[in-house]
Amino acid sequence: MEIPQHVAIILDGNGRWAKQHGMPRNYGHTQGAKNVETICREAWNMGIKYLTVYAFSTENWSRPKDEVNALMKLLRNYMKNCIKTAEKNHMRVRVIGDTSKLDTDIQESIRRLEDFSKDQDGLNFQIAINYGSRDEMLRGMKKMLVDYKEDRFTLEELDEQRFESYLDTKDIPAPDLLIRTSGEQRISNYLLWQLAYSELYFTDVAWPDFTKKELEKAIQDYNKRDRRFGGIGNLPEHTSKAGKE
Repeated sequence: MEIPQHVAIILDGNGRWAKQHGMPRNYGHTQGAKNVETICREAWNMGIKYLTVYAFSTENWSRPKDEVNALMKLLRNYMKNCIKTAEKNHMRVRVIGDTSKLDTDIQESIRRLEDFSKDQDGLNFQIAINYGSRDEMLRGMKKMLVDYKEDRFTLEELDEQRFESYLDTKDIPAPDLLIRTSGEQRISNYLLWQLAYSELYFTDVAWPDFTKKELEKAIQDYNKRDRRFGGIGNLPEHTSKAGKE
């Protein structure tokens, strides 16, 4: 069975899962955070090299204030504990998204975690926090225009590779497979540029119940796909980083 190099996951259904179990939504988020560590370990054991999870979107700020505060508290604890997890599992952890909008203590925890884990040689684990793909592209475009105004490149030199270098995911291969849990079938402003040639897999299983077995099901389904990348099976040069191994 061929293992995708990069899997991206939309961690959906924590709140609904908690309600079904007669618990508050925050309990679902806590259980979902615990499951992230489990799936990171299982993904690496399967041979997946890159795992990117959608933890908190730019739109999530519109949720009830008490839920947002609980999510930020959970994020604080997760970032602190993730250093031990990264060391134990040899993970390199990176955060994508506009972290400047987060509280300064969370920003500092992110910097410490990224610096601590930058030389780890295991799973490359990306966490999308205050992330929205439209926002990512807009921020990237602004940085690119600054460089253009300073004559660092010409219009003739502007291509997909250059634009990608301004995105949060620079130096990270495009996802081969996107998984969304809990039954919704949309990508919700997640990695819009990067998912151009990705395979999409939707499952009714809520994130806290998403197990190794469910991950294997997704990969088995991925293996049934004929990835033509817009052609007749040949991989275009600009997607070579996300190609099959």
